[in-house]
Amino acid sequence: MPPIGRRTVLKLAVGSAALAALPWTPGRALAAGSAAMTAQDALLSLTFDRALRTRVAYKGKTLTPFEASEVLLLKDGSAIDTYAFSGEERQPVSDARHGAGLRHVFTGVSKQGIEKQVAVTFFEQSPGLALMQVRYRNTGTQPVDVAGWRSAAHELANAPGGFWSFSGTTHEDRRDWVQPLGDNFDQRNTLGMDASDYGGGTPVANVWRRDVGLAVGHVEPVPRALDLPVRKTGKGARIAVEGVQAITLAPGQALATERTFLCAHTGDHFAPLALYRDFMKAEGIAAPQAPASAFEPTWCAWGYERDFTVAQILATLPKVREVGFQWAVLDDGWQTNEGDWQIDRKKFPRGDADMRDFVKAVRAQGLRPRLWLAPLAADPGSEILYKHSDMLLLDEYGSFQKVSWWNALTQCPAYQPTIDYYVALVKKAIGDWGFEGIKLDGQHLNAVAPCYNPAHKHASPTDSCEKLPDFWNAIYKAAHDANPDAVVELCPCGTAFAFHNLPATDQFPSSDPLSSWQVRSKGKSVKALMGRGSSYAGDHVELADGRDDFASSVGIGAVISSKFTWPRDTENPTAPLPEGGYVLTPEKEVLWKKWVALYRDHMLPLGDYRGELYDIGFDAPETHAIAKDGAMYYAFYAKDWNGTLELRGLGEGRYRVRDLFNGTDLGSVDAKANTLRAGFTRFLLLQATPEAAA
Repeated sequence: MPPIGRRTVLKLAVGSAALAALPWTPGRALAAGSAAMTAQDALLSLTFDRALRTRVAYKGKTLTPFEASEVLLLKDGSAIDTYAFSGEERQPVSDARHGAGLRHVFTGVSKQGIEKQVAVTFFEQSPGLALMQVRYRNTGTQPVDVAGWRSAAHELANAPGGFWSFSGTTHEDRRDWVQPLGDNFDQRNTLGMDASDYGGGTPVANVWRRDVGLAVGHVEPVPRALDLPVRKTGKGARIAVEGVQAITLAPGQALATERTFLCAHTGDHFAPLALYRDFMKAEGIAAPQAPASAFEPTWCAWGYERDFTVAQILATLPKVREVGFQWAVLDDGWQTNEGDWQIDRKKFPRGDADMRDFVKAVRAQGLRPRLWLAPLAADPGSEILYKHSDMLLLDEYGSFQKVSWWNALTQCPAYQPTIDYYVALVKKAIGDWGFEGIKLDGQHLNAVAPCYNPAHKHASPTDSCEKLPDFWNAIYKAAHDANPDAVVELCPCGTAFAFHNLPATDQFPSSDPLSSWQVRSKGKSVKALMGRGSSYAGDHVELADGRDDFASSVGIGAVISSKFTWPRDTENPTAPLPEGGYVLTPEKEVLWKKWVALYRDHMLPLGDYRGELYDIGFDAPETHAIAKDGAMYYAFYAKDWNGTLELRGLGEGRYRVRDLFNGTDLGSVDAKANTLRAGFTRFLLLQATPEAAA
């Protein structure tokens, strides 16, 4: 891959690699021609040649040629990529978090006098995953101007069918996380800021062919602003992890990279994401067990937009209950502005008293009330911005970071007064007003830029980036202190969900999807990262294809939601309404009720999503499977399909197959004869029930 070039201040991450006097492990020289230069487990092997280049093999099959996979990048655009091998050490490890394993430390020296040590660790409980950390030390007499480093850089060769990719990083254009690699595919995939209010994500990138794939990322316990570039080449697809750090490495000084990983796998991106999830769970980062209410269908008042009236919402609630939804969300517009979070007296004249009465009215309909908030944003003209400008996040030039949607300014999440302010707000919303959940919304919630505000006395400007999860943990604790059964929904609009925020999230929605494909592909990704017992929501069905595609949520085990209006649409929309608007017509009502009933009858989010059974890129039609209560559920998606369907994952015995949406019997199958012929348009949802239990 090309060397790292200069980047804008928004994309520039203050270097997170360590520059220190590091303990150096002396290498034990091996005899010339020794074959003992391979680090491996039962699945993955990394073989080092005499220039410390590596070759990757999976299950004994060579995947890549020898390449300069770990290199030091220089400010002049070149790279130090060749190191004469000088030794190897093997060290059994017993880690309190990850168990037993074996660490290999390979050492070499470049002609420029840079000594490199590559530590490769395999843990028995993480098969197929190599944990890596590289240390570079200047053993010469002259300083070396460094731009950064590159690790786990490999090229997977072309194969019939091409490649698919997953990127866990955020892009301002809200592109698909899961994409095929076209001939000109080239994504930098920065975990830094892609724009003033877009950044962060899950630190994993993946490319795969029909037969095998490679995934890379970092396993640090806090967010790091690394890059995970993926590029299609003439020979195949390249992937790597890169760190940007402009420093001068003086004689005797050393630089250590973050802990990164390389993983080889079969199937799509679900397998490496699940392996990453389990590794990070041992590091103490995992999704909480979601409350039962986090799986209940949700209606949101956003169909009425910011200029809603309380009367509109209250008049809609009986219909919400009748259709079968169980949550009612009061969305943007209840407040005077973003930042002060004071109740709008035009809508709630008596302030707190009216808000409490509104909550009681929601509950009187048998519904659960949830409140929308957009923390860390302060509007121009707000009192908080005037009285507490000290809360603002400032860049190295003293400029603000803007939140584009509200034309607001970002507050620093690592500044204690900011934390205290929002903790008090959440406690008031739940403990005083009586809301049972909060919806935290905005693309700026995923990540922030480094903060240089002198009032904050940060140990490092990256405190704002790395301590954002601590902010969300404080919010989460405040909500659950006020109500142990509260639901905290985190919706970083259009961004790739920041994995390190996961412990503070009861529910993650598909976050303003641009298509049904995004609902499903994000769902598969998030379910791999969150694991069983977590809640993923498909977001408003009006954002899906045709504005009626509940099938894409129900079939993958996502919580369903809608922002329908009734009996008429808002009269003053901020943008032209789609054809037909959002009003719940009699025809829609019949369909909405049918889907809500199907959802509640089967409650597939409570099942075990079997993402390893089907490849979302290469299997046709697109298929998702869920195991629940002894049955298997299958969701197939295609524009039009007429042909054979394979039902994978069946247990012993015969299964009766039923078309859930149309209520028809399609015969029986078993694990050995697991195919049937069917035709459908858009979707087909099947339930396969053991015949003994049918």
